[in-house]
Amino acid sequence: LYTAPDSCKGRCDEPYSEEDECHCNAECQRYHNCCEDYYTHCLHEGFSRSGDAITDEDLLHISEQLYAADHNRARPTDVIINPQHRASPEETGDQEDRSPQQLYRYVNEELFSKPTYAAFIKLLDNYQRVTGREEEVTAEELREQDNFLKEVMRTELMKKLFAFLHKKNRYSSEQELSADLKEMWFGLYSRGDGERDSSGFEHVFSGEVKKGKVSGFHNWIRFYLLEKRGAVNYFSHNFNGPWDSYPDVLGLQFSWDGFYKEVGSAFIGCSPEFELGLYTLCFIARPGR
Repeated sequence: LYTAPDSCKGRCDEPYSEEDECHCNAECQRYHNCCEDYYTHCLHEGFSRSGDAITDEDLLHISEQLYAADHNRARPTDVIINPQHRASPEETGDQEDRSPQQLYRYVNEELFSKPTYAAFIKLLDNYQRVTGREEEVTAEELREQDNFLKEVMRTELMKKLFAFLHKKNRYSSEQELSADLKEMWFGLYSRGDGERDSSGFEHVFSGEVKKGKVSGFHNWIRFYLLEKRGAVNYFSHNFNGPWDSYPDVLGLQFSWDGFYKEVGSAFIGCSPEFELGLYTLCFIARPGR
């Protein structure tokens, strides 16, 4: 249902990008750079009608709809951060702690009792962070995955995402989308040596350690909980979004039990469903990039 970057399935009339391996717009025939299945998908009615393509304008519009529907986001009084030192490009890699205080000055933990937050937090201790070690998934962890997806699918935000993807002929039912979300985010894959040692959820939300460095780890709730325990040490930030409400975007440097993250980024103050919905949209709409 989400396709390979070398296929035109679901990509007919997609805007040109030099990053694409091959292309699916009308000009590709002229420049001889169409994907091999262009004629199968883009010159016939069916799943990949030109109206099913997700354009940049579509992405902008549905992203703003998801933002507006994030009713579980933090209010300005729920989260107070203390960014302190802003690192220059030359400073991000030197692993020097230039911020003596913690990043999170205050978080209203009543947020964490909301159903999607509570279900999300239960997932965070399900992973071995070091890559190369096979993940063992217990029956309880599978139930936690199902419960999280059940809670996020109840939100207006995810219903708006489904309505958009349904209109674009990607999914025929919410159940179909939910099943795909489980494979997309929790399906295990290998990061190099054949072991099923990683998943989309582990990488993006929980964080991994690969070759002695932090990989992924883009979630503000995860960061706050680990900083509170003393497992994460905030060093500096190199980007602070221009917004005066949440979610905000922060690019940051930190150490996780001695493992360094040179440039990370996070939506601060958003709900778990906002991140899941937005990243899912990007994954489906722009496969491979």
